[in-house]
Amino acid sequence: MPIFTAPMKKVAFYTLGCKLNFAETSSISRSFEAKGYEKVAFGEPTDVYVINTCSVTDHADKKCRKVVKEGLKISPEARVVIIGCYAQLKPEEIAGIPGVDLVLGANAKFEAVNHVGKLGPRSAAIVVSGEISDTKQYHSSFSLSDRTRTFLKVQDGCDYPCTYCTIPLARGKSRSDSIEGVVAQAWAIGETGVREIVLTGVNIGDFGIRDGIKKEKFVDLVRALDAVENISRFRISSIEPNLLSDEIISFVASSNRFVPHFHIPLQSGSNEILGLMKRRYRRELYQERVDRIRELLPNACIGVDVIVGFPGESEALFRETYDFLNKLDISYLHIFPYSERTNTEAALMPKKVSGTEKSERSKMLHILSEKKRRAFYESQLGKMDEVLFESSVQNGLMEGFTRNYVKVSAKFDPMWVNEEIKGFLNFINQEGHVHFTELPEKQEAKVRLTDSISEKAL
Repeated sequence: MPIFTAPMKKVAFYTLGCKLNFAETSSISRSFEAKGYEKVAFGEPTDVYVINTCSVTDHADKKCRKVVKEGLKISPEARVVIIGCYAQLKPEEIAGIPGVDLVLGANAKFEAVNHVGKLGPRSAAIVVSGEISDTKQYHSSFSLSDRTRTFLKVQDGCDYPCTYCTIPLARGKSRSDSIEGVVAQAWAIGETGVREIVLTGVNIGDFGIRDGIKKEKFVDLVRALDAVENISRFRISSIEPNLLSDEIISFVASSNRFVPHFHIPLQSGSNEILGLMKRRYRRELYQERVDRIRELLPNACIGVDVIVGFPGESEALFRETYDFLNKLDISYLHIFPYSERTNTEAALMPKKVSGTEKSERSKMLHILSEKKRRAFYESQLGKMDEVLFESSVQNGLMEGFTRNYVKVSAKFDPMWVNEEIKGFLNFINQEGHVHFTELPEKQEAKVRLTDSISEKAL
């Protein structure tokens, strides 16, 4: 007599926002798979949708509603779970979105699979969201996919009182994993074949706080990870300029595994605006950090975050930012038009900047960013470097990144996927990537190997 088993339940995920959200989504997805769910791509029929939201990007409500609506077109009977920063900040608002079954705040999102298992017949959305002050536990997370790069969360929350930011309200106070815990995870990730780890968090330079007490330092984490031999590259994601010490820069300059790439938020090149934002530095310190990197790592890639249109940013103060960035020896910009957030000091500030002005200023900085990136890429042409290639292929070309984050293209070679290949950076192609060719002696060795295999076959 045949034995019939119930089909495996399916779950699909959609992530809005930062790399930290992607790392957490990946870890939450593995908890579903451990309970017997089959993970499917968003857009395929499924039993459960888990949507990880963001409060930093514009129109969080609109984006969340759209994802829910499009998902239910494909699987009308699917249960819909909303997690993430927006779910913590405005749970009741999300609960009112048609089709939402479950809203999980910061404390509950890592138990999503258990909460889904308790859902009864469809009714009003259930909200599980406590006070953010109660969010004290640290949850380790990392992303795993078919890419060569993994994002490893080492820190969460933030104690900085920036006047425009809701992250402390959404994620709570700063807290971290231990150095021992992060190193163990890095070794485990290396065993999966991943070659590069990007360290991520809300404020990673503030690493080391556990139970409200500073117990370890970020520079000591960097030193410990440098000894993880089964990872080729470590990359530091965004780090505050006041926390990017000479000690960290000097260690990266001498490291074999930490790559010469820094992403340092500036937000404004005007000291007056930095004061209104309650940032913990002024542009003079920022200039010092960039100068120090260039002194020790002249080929380093330096990325910058900038907010345009903050309340009180006059045309003259914006020009201060533009001129400061124009003269600064950096490699690219990430530009964010200021977006008002409820329950922040900035929302109550006078002298708002119009949407038209913010758009024009953003356009100017995007043009400047392209010029900076082009100049940085041109400075690397003719040099030899190692490229870590990814598996994606378009028009017969594969892509990868140098250690200092130059994006390259090369003719597809399956032997190069997830490998560091040494070669030359030749010219900038129409897509704005750098064309790459392997070292001649490597090409000759490959030809000799191919000939040898052919002779044996004969």
